[in-house]
Amino acid sequence: MENILYNDLVRRGFDVDVGVVEQNVREDSGKKIRRQLEVDFVVNRGIERYYIQSALSIADPGKREQEIASLVRIPDSFKKVVVVRDYIQPWVDENGIQYIGIEDFLLNEDIHLL
Repeated sequence: MENILYNDLVRRGFDVDVGVVEQNVREDSGKKIRRQLEVDFVVNRGIERYYIQSALSIADPGKREQEIASLVRIPDSFKKVVVVRDYIQPWVDENGIQYIGIEDFLLNEDIHLL
């Protein structure tokens, strides 16, 4: 699925990169460690920028939290999107992250998100 998204984003004229967000966490022993969270795609075209995560499913709340962990830690106001394999109605969560199914993403280039 990531390859399909990558190729479609390039076809749409975006420059596509992978992003990394750092997170400081404390282990059970009390030791602080720095963890890196990946953003699947950081896409740019002119002044447009989007952060996109690819997920097979977000039906499980734990899986959804895992998928958006990097997005909620990005301190800017560019649009953040999760593209899922399942057919879902597009929606936006309380963090401003947009969720959309892969089919809608690929078939409708006029979607407000891109």
